[in-house]
Amino acid sequence: MDKRRRVLLSWSSGKDSAWTLHRLRQMPEVEVVGLLTTVNGHFGRSAIHGVRQKLVRRQAAATGLVLFEVPLPWPCSNADYEKLMGEALEACRARFAMDTVAFGDLFLEDVRSYREERMAGTGLGLLFPLWGTPTARLAREMIDGGLRARITCLDPRRVPASLAGGEFDARLLEALPREVDPCGENGEFHTFVWDGPMFRRPVTVAGGEVVNRDGFVYADLIPEDGG
Repeated sequence: MDKRRRVLLSWSSGKDSAWTLHRLRQMPEVEVVGLLTTVNGHFGRSAIHGVRQKLVRRQAAATGLVLFEVPLPWPCSNADYEKLMGEALEACRARFAMDTVAFGDLFLEDVRSYREERMAGTGLGLLFPLWGTPTARLAREMIDGGLRARITCLDPRRVPASLAGGEFDARLLEALPREVDPCGENGEFHTFVWDGPMFRRPVTVAGGEVVNRDGFVYADLIPEDGG
């Protein structure tokens, strides 16, 4: 009998969740059975990262995993978010028969505590495969390991606006201000992964419009084939 943990991975479209998938697939006691993502239902884009929904779907196809999408209203209250996520987890449990949920969190204790509190009593286990890895080392590990990503959103108060849309690579790490976390864990920047060892094929993209909205700089990405 297969006694591996059946894991649903929280998927943001960014480097941390993508590298979490890579790590999970190296763990023999784990089977990743699906991806869970939130979508801004008004704009048709991933929540926070602002990536087009069709690109997130292409990522999932490239991983070979089923993507479960949770449409969120806009604006979305915390109460609405928690209700919708609770319903989504129950639906995923029925669909995937998973017993564990994995997250790509790195070191923010309040975020981890929130997840643990919300999951308490659900009977589901939690995994944080990247937790506690020094982020300078982790960023280099991702880049050296073949992860390719572009910056889709950044906080111009912390990161130069000119970096929006650029590649997450060694040159970017050198260009970041010293006080910025190399993985952007404090919300300095967010990414979209278009290639890496977690994918069967690249999700090629072209740069689109760069806009300032709600105090952040967003760099749109477009499917390279125009589809």
